[in-house]
Amino acid sequence: MINRPFWINSIKSAWDKAPIVWLSGVRRCGKTTLAGILDGENTLYLNCDLPAVEDMVKDPEFFFRNCGSKFVIFDEIHQLKDPSRLLKIGADMFPEIKVLATGSSTLAAGKKFKDTLAGRKRRIHLAPVLYPELELFDATLQKRLLHGGLPPALLAGKKDPSFYREWADSFFSRDIQKLFGLRDQSKFNLLFEYLMRQSGGIFEASKAASALGVSRPTIENHLAAMTITGAMTILRPFFGGGRKELVKAPKVYAFDTGFISFFRGWEPLRASDNGTLWEHLALEYLTALNPQRTILYWRDTAGRELDFVIPRERDEVDVFECKWSPDEFSPVALKVFRAVYPKGENFLLCPVSKPYKKAFGSLTVTVTSDIGLAE
Repeated sequence: MINRPFWINSIKSAWDKAPIVWLSGVRRCGKTTLAGILDGENTLYLNCDLPAVEDMVKDPEFFFRNCGSKFVIFDEIHQLKDPSRLLKIGADMFPEIKVLATGSSTLAAGKKFKDTLAGRKRRIHLAPVLYPELELFDATLQKRLLHGGLPPALLAGKKDPSFYREWADSFFSRDIQKLFGLRDQSKFNLLFEYLMRQSGGIFEASKAASALGVSRPTIENHLAAMTITGAMTILRPFFGGGRKELVKAPKVYAFDTGFISFFRGWEPLRASDNGTLWEHLALEYLTALNPQRTILYWRDTAGRELDFVIPRERDEVDVFECKWSPDEFSPVALKVFRAVYPKGENFLLCPVSKPYKKAFGSLTVTVTSDIGLAE
């Protein structure tokens, strides 16, 4: 069992603020393993896939009054019939009991959750293995880009195509179908694979509908389900005082580099593939470090673009450009952006051994792989 201190500390910190920690994340990302690390003295672990657990928590008040534990872990809680009622009673009547609930979605996932537990919980989204965690898994950066960050795939000696196919089938049947009631797996999978191949690009629902022969409402409904379950991340464009900026067109990023390389047929990886996959890995880390902040991208009508921007305080916007090599960076877009939005830090995210600063005219850019510098 591999300890992941970044996430363990995040959970413990969240428990200081609320009685319930909701640990979400896609299937096989390590939620159960993380829960197992926390399963110690005064902890009750319950696998909600088991029918007996449903009967055990049928009377929530009786359950919490007699559980005899300071910490309760409900693993895969979305498998229960009414998980939000169970958690609400626990938080309201037994706030001294700390609860960790794991699931593949947010609490906004349709029929299953009738109460979002506002004020009673903190949410942590468990990402695939982050860049700083590679040493814990004894994995190289190249292996992380090719295999992805789901622990079973990352720890495998060779990339197994059946893992990615089986995961996609299980994702639909155990998460999407149960949570959202969607029935047409073929249409869902068409969009899923389309987004994997287009990941990181600007998304147009009407264009996707035409390409796949699926209605636009179906595209939008399926994308919403993928977003809620964490399989896709939608980035909106940043805009403000600048002229001729994109204001509507979103970008869609897939959750894991292993699936992107699999569906694009990128094996072995070529040098030209590394930058795209590194950009996805950087986004995962940025999101993990900034769970309460909105991550956006910027682009103008002339095609100048910045990968990620994060509004920090009033009139301050941090910029993050992702390049496989510092030599690939051009400051043109950054200079245009800073002419309109002068306040904020500039980061060039590259897999370099040590951070350093570089001047581009009047602009200073921090070149680093340690995204934590920008937290």
